Amino acid sequence: MASTSSTFQPDPDVHVTFEDQQKINKFARENAKLEELNDELNVKKKELQNLEDAGDEMLMVEDDQPIPYMLGEVFVIMGQESATEMIEKNKKTIGDEMKSLQQQCDLVRQGMSELKVQLYAKFGNNINLEPDES
Repeated sequence: MASTSSTFQPDPDVHVTFEDQQKINKFARENAKLEELNDELNVKKKELQNLEDAGDEMLMVEDDQPIPYMLGEVFVIMGQESATEMIEKNKKTIGDEMKSLQQQCDLVRQGMSELKVQLYAKFGNNINLEPDES
């Protein structure tokens, strides 16, 4: 009885050179960097959403009511106008940081794409450079 096995059988004719190993290592480093950049981008998105929520809440505050605004690890009491200006300033800063992070992600993806083409051209189905779906 013949059984079909789905176990991976590497091609014995494909040899991994030092340069190939360097490309594989670079791809792994770039992949880790991309994950870090995406995590940082998600943190910035959450910060921006929090600032937008705070801006919406500012609309419901009376004009003469003091506003506690968090700077670093302390709260500073300021007027509504000053607090609104700080929120807008921080939203712009975070937006600029997000653009920079997105540009870095794009550059890393471009480099990874080039490495994928080179590695798949040599190794074909003997190498898996796709992210896990877990």
